[in-house]
Amino acid sequence: MTPAPNSTAWTGRHITVAGLGVSGVSAARALAGLGALVTVVDGGDSEALRERAASLRAEGITVRLGDATTLPEGTALVVTSPGWKPDSPLFTAAAGAGVDVVGDVEIAWRLRGEGAAPWLAVTGTNGKTTTVQMLASILEAAGLRTAAVGNIGTPIIDVVLSDEPYDVLAVELSSYQLHWAPSVRAHSAVVLNLAPDHLDWHGSMQAYAADKGRIYEGNQVACVYNVSDARTEHLVREADVEEGCRAIGFTLGPPGLSMLGVVDGILVDRAFVADRQKNAQELAEVSDIKPAAPHNIANALAAAALARAFGVQPAAVRDGLRAFRPDAHRIAHVADVDGVAYVDDSKATNTHAAQASLAAYDSIVWIAGGLAKGATFDDLVAKSAKRLRGVVLIGADRALIAQALARHAPDVPVVDLDRTDTGAMAAAVQEAARLAGPGDTVLMAPACASMDMFVNYNKRGEAFAEAVRALAGPEPGSGTDE
Repeated sequence: MTPAPNSTAWTGRHITVAGLGVSGVSAARALAGLGALVTVVDGGDSEALRERAASLRAEGITVRLGDATTLPEGTALVVTSPGWKPDSPLFTAAAGAGVDVVGDVEIAWRLRGEGAAPWLAVTGTNGKTTTVQMLASILEAAGLRTAAVGNIGTPIIDVVLSDEPYDVLAVELSSYQLHWAPSVRAHSAVVLNLAPDHLDWHGSMQAYAADKGRIYEGNQVACVYNVSDARTEHLVREADVEEGCRAIGFTLGPPGLSMLGVVDGILVDRAFVADRQKNAQELAEVSDIKPAAPHNIANALAAAALARAFGVQPAAVRDGLRAFRPDAHRIAHVADVDGVAYVDDSKATNTHAAQASLAAYDSIVWIAGGLAKGATFDDLVAKSAKRLRGVVLIGADRALIAQALARHAPDVPVVDLDRTDTGAMAAAVQEAARLAGPGDTVLMAPACASMDMFVNYNKRGEAFAEAVRALAGPEPGSGTDE
């Protein structure tokens, strides 16, 4: 790839990188490679951080551990890792010194060279990773060289600076990343959905939505929105886009003009066809999507819309969706035991995600609880009550869910496990099995973060799957240790 025309502008600039995580290390190395004088700061001082620091120092990069508040002298630009809050003392000091703060996504955008791959961008409260991976699978099926990047996989700076040219990038962007990326202008973009999340970081739902809406700014071809979530359409209406850019809706029902939707089990396009008044293009069957839960069908429609905006043919949409398999812990079927299905959706770390998961099944024993992150559960329980056969609660903030259940589902049996140790998951699965009957689904969709009990949602999901396998017993013919 031809280097960015302004790459020499980095030479000799004093740049401070905030955070020694994956994106911070990537940014530091890239900018130092362009001749910048880089200092990395991080408030931690763990063994892992010291190892990373030693590696960067060996490359001539300054690293300061244990102090994330003081702005290094001479700093001309701060590059932050996504999770750092806007009111962090380091950024306050930068503002006082007239120094801009941007994120690694913004740096990647600035480093794009001549003929750089366009970005198809995805954000939303839930479903981002699955949609981006679906999109990448469709693009690959179309024979395009692509990568799923951003808030997923390989750091986006590394891909932008790669010697191998890409045709197009599938870019997942979190609200944090969008907050720090004012210049990004996508080919086409989607906001999948909007629900309260990360409000402690953004300060308000309005600010959270505004940061999500940044993804539409300057779009060239299509702003894709969720017909069932009016807030996403509002963000499209508010966006300043290039002339000719279109608003494209997706819906689980029959599509209107300039929409993608579903008709008789078929994904249908009425947006990117010659005569939208009369014609509709079949793209794939609902059965091509695994799993074919409603929210996953919506993800597939969003991915298809972005791919079609880029000119991908219908057959590639079908083939890409057929080839796609979701990551672990996303509404993943673990096993059937005694006529009961056990499903792991540990990734449902907020109420919006849990509601989508609960809507996929008719008779549920629900395992829920963890860190609520300031969430309330009345709306979730009220909308899901008729599906609940029983509930098992775990985690630090389980009382909040218990109270919502008492108000909106008083007849549903509830087991309150007063435990926050990792072994509580095995007990939760055993209690869920006791409550469930043939035809039921035991669904672990916690609606909460995991860090009160587990390192992350992956470990929580693994603990659930292990407990289910123990419940099922050894596979036939596997033998015993006796």
